[in-house]
Amino acid sequence: MEIFEWIIALLLGAALLAVLAQKLGAPYPTFLALGGVLLAFIPGSPNWTLDPHLALTLFVAPVLLDAAYDTSLRDLRANWRPVAGLVIAAVGTTVIAVAIAAKWLIPGMPWPIAIALGAIVAPPDAAAATAVMRQVKLPHRLLKILEGESLLNDASALLVYRLAIMSAITGTFGVSSFAPVFLLTVFGSLATGIACAFAIRPLISFVRDVPISVILQFACTFGVWIAAEAIGLSGILTLVAFAMTMARHIGPNLPARMRIPVFAIWETVVFVLNAFAFVLIGLQLRPIWERLEGGGARIDVLLTAGVVLIVTISARFAWVITYTALKRRLYDRASTNESVKPTFGSGVVVSWAGMRGIVTLAAAFAIPETLPNGMPFPYRDLILMCAFAVVLGTLVLQGLTIKLLIRRLGLTDDNPVTREVRFGRARAYQAVLDSLKDNDSLPAKLLSKEYAALLDLNTGNTLDAPVDDVPGGPLRRGAIMLARQETTELRRTDIIGDDAYRILIRELDWAELSAGGDREI
Repeated sequence: MEIFEWIIALLLGAALLAVLAQKLGAPYPTFLALGGVLLAFIPGSPNWTLDPHLALTLFVAPVLLDAAYDTSLRDLRANWRPVAGLVIAAVGTTVIAVAIAAKWLIPGMPWPIAIALGAIVAPPDAAAATAVMRQVKLPHRLLKILEGESLLNDASALLVYRLAIMSAITGTFGVSSFAPVFLLTVFGSLATGIACAFAIRPLISFVRDVPISVILQFACTFGVWIAAEAIGLSGILTLVAFAMTMARHIGPNLPARMRIPVFAIWETVVFVLNAFAFVLIGLQLRPIWERLEGGGARIDVLLTAGVVLIVTISARFAWVITYTALKRRLYDRASTNESVKPTFGSGVVVSWAGMRGIVTLAAAFAIPETLPNGMPFPYRDLILMCAFAVVLGTLVLQGLTIKLLIRRLGLTDDNPVTREVRFGRARAYQAVLDSLKDNDSLPAKLLSKEYAALLDLNTGNTLDAPVDDVPGGPLRRGAIMLARQETTELRRTDIIGDDAYRILIRELDWAELSAGGDREI
């Protein structure tokens, strides 16, 4: 019962911290990180442990699938150069810089462990950054670059992490010995993910019940990850290929009554996993802190963690600013399209958006506690402290200031999504009108008038109106609110029963959503 009570209390605390973050316009992982620190030193807090082998599967797999499902292949293709630079070069620069710094600070640390530490802190979690950037309307291209990076940098960093941990366990380290494994892992994982998507697609497509569909989706997500890891492939790359294939071939066929609740459930799961990741890593800090007997040992660990934090931030800055400067020079020589010219401000924002999150925590936690010979894994406690310091430091330092930085640099959104939405609506509504033009029935005439109004709204030259605006939207929402009140009164007076009430309310809810119901009346 005590564990259950703690779980409820922690979920409530995470929800309240997220509400506070929304009020302050900050990313909620920042407040979860601060809550994890406080939890580590609360007397009487639980002493929970988690199997390290389970950490990456539990925390990373659902989060990665949720991100990959929403990824735009078109935007990845359009921005493949900067995304590849961040995924490969920026991650590689961070891994090398942190490994060298760790080796310099602790000469006795083996190179594989130093590289593993660099790989753990290398991949930024752009979820926190994009949450802020959507509030301040960052240029769409920068947002897509960061989202593409957040999807793929986990794969590149954790591939290095996996090879480094294997080297630390086996005692061998060499590029030539791991190159075939690396190539087989990359291409084999991508092929396996695509094959799994096509194999599972008939099963997912056949189900039209929301609870069963959600259970199947979670089972398939974990199943694909576990199967890939079991045969020596990369769970991350396999799941990315699986999710992106499923999104292109399954997503469009989901009915609306399934799509809305399914998306809401996945969003909730991602939030809960973030909350528990910070809780569990916070609970690990207290015993580590207690094992560091004497003030000197604690000061040494804090200094090491501080240096790793500074090097992690600086390495990303070094790569991004260098890349931006080179692109500007090449642009001035060969291009005349001002709309895609890189700017110093955009480079600063991309550099400062390197906040770390759940992947870093899960990777640190996934380090085995012991080696095959039964000896403790060397420097595991130090790596856990450094990982949490980097996550906490970047989320607090960068997460609480990036919104102000974007505004000070004067970066604005060119609003391509709104233009594309209006164009798509115009084409879709015109197709509806063409299908109704030979129908003289009263319902057809009413539909024609409604879609003609929608077509007129979305073919204007102005982009000032909200993208979710509909003709008479406020009037419709007000009418639906009155209808809902009347329906509630009918149930209260027992004129209609609960079964009829739920059917009517569901109909009104769908009508409200179609009238832009997520906006105020």
